[in-house]
Amino acid sequence: MSEPMTETSGAIIIAQGLRRVYGSGETEVDALTDVSLELHPGELVLLRGPSGSGKTTLLNLLGGLDKPTAGTVMLGGVELTAASEDALAGIRQREIGFVFQSFALLPVLSAAENIEVPMRIVRTPAAERGARVVELLAAVGLADHANQRPYELSGGQQQRVGIARALANQPRVLIADEPTGQLDSGTAAQMMALIAALVHEEGVAAIVSTHDPRMAEYADRVLQLHDGRLASGHGRHAAA
Repeated sequence: MSEPMTETSGAIIIAQGLRRVYGSGETEVDALTDVSLELHPGELVLLRGPSGSGKTTLLNLLGGLDKPTAGTVMLGGVELTAASEDALAGIRQREIGFVFQSFALLPVLSAAENIEVPMRIVRTPAAERGARVVELLAAVGLADHANQRPYELSGGQQQRVGIARALANQPRVLIADEPTGQLDSGTAAQMMALIAALVHEEGVAAIVSTHDPRMAEYADRVLQLHDGRLASGHGRHAAA
């Protein structure tokens, strides 16, 4: 089942008719089938489903990390599915923030330096980088941990750094694939509350995958994937 499209919805991302096939012939597997959805500014969408349901595949397509077998993904009027690899790289650097289950921090860099990396890549001026790092460290509750390296931080603190890094370039879209997967239940709840607060404050369109049904209370909308198909959605659109 697909979500209905609305022509004047103000969506940042519009995905229509997404299909992703892996393999060919007898080994062909449909990872996604006819998935359509929208992501809106300031809205946290939770993507639920068991392992193998297609969550990561869908997130990769929405983030321009992979291209569908059929269907389109539009980000702010740009068709990601038709863009060149160079164009996609630029879009990912400036328009999309990614949060990973594994934290994916650079071990030789401090928390502040890890957050600064995306801004260095797009050549943000040094003074602007420094101010944004200070702002984000405060936003994620790590103002006193700027100089600590990942091994000196707890799992929850490392994920806070990961969230701050994903927001460094003030992206319009935040994509998080099982960001609480390595955290205990209490810390996981704190991370989801933090993501929800930052999404609403920064006006980001966010989609977060999880297999944990308890995380639904932090979302503005919940989507369910089963065997590569969008099964249901409920909730409200948050105001931009």
